[in-house]
Amino acid sequence: MVNWAYLAGFLDGDGSIYVRVKPNSTYRFGYQIAPLIVFFQSEKEEKKMIEFQKEYKLGYIRKRNDGIIEWVIGKEAEIRFLLNKTIPFLRLKQKQAQLMIEVLNKKSEIVNKKDFLSLTDKIEQFRVLNYSKKRKKRIY
Repeated sequence: MVNWAYLAGFLDGDGSIYVRVKPNSTYRFGYQIAPLIVFFQSEKEEKKMIEFQKEYKLGYIRKRNDGIIEWVIGKEAEIRFLLNKTIPFLRLKQKQAQLMIEVLNKKSEIVNKKDFLSLTDKIEQFRVLNYSKKRKKRIY
């Protein structure tokens, strides 16, 4: 049985909501905007993570080289669905969830370079909300 409050707690504790801006010359403005929700666990919990992914029917499982299993949700429709179900229950990552929805809305409205740069300004807000050991200086 799907339990969205449980999943919200899992996201608050062992998940991450963020957007990657990756250089990619095949994209209109030279960068790919990649929204992601990722849940993390030790590879000892691989079986449980696969069960979650199948139960919620979202994303895919990825095994990292450092002993971590990731449940990755990167499709925009799946991200919207997950956030709409979990936002009422989120405590620690509610601001990130709301920001993600704003980013997805803005992303679908890009018409020109000014709109694109406005979106990257919005994405920069994740740097304030999320802790990152690998924070890099903005290049776009």
